[in-house]
Amino acid sequence: MKNTAAGPAGGIERILQTYGDMLYRLSVILLKNDCDAEDVVQETILKYYQKAPTFADREHEKAWLITVATNKCRDLLRYRLRHPQMEDTSFENIVDDASESGILEALTTLPEKYRLVLTLYYVEEYRIEDIAKIINRTPSAVKMRLQKGRKLLEEIYRKEYL
Repeated sequence: MKNTAAGPAGGIERILQTYGDMLYRLSVILLKNDCDAEDVVQETILKYYQKAPTFADREHEKAWLITVATNKCRDLLRYRLRHPQMEDTSFENIVDDASESGILEALTTLPEKYRLVLTLYYVEEYRIEDIAKIINRTPSAVKMRLQKGRKLLEEIYRKEYL
């Protein structure tokens, strides 16, 4: 018998095809771990299916998914603080050019608040105003985090990879 449960707004398949890679990249950068990133994507999709939210448009849907994935990453990072473990980071799966992996590795060393805004701005190409809505901060706070994050990233990258 064929599974006919399409779920909210067109089904899980559409959500995975449309947003799966983006959610995975964001999660890998925040968590520095492939397996945990896959788990976060699965949990995000599961929450989407369980909540069956309705959205005004696709951008609102994408922002909701990013917010859920980011919150799940934060929960996992808090868990790791209480239960230390070894991390295994490999960025070869998410970059086309091997030279970009050094930048991603440097990005993962930044504090989470800078990693998130830099990833949303440069990797996912969100506008500052949209990032501000996603992270519940003002556009000027996002600009400051971008500025500080770029400076920190440059310092780390120059020190370790050049």
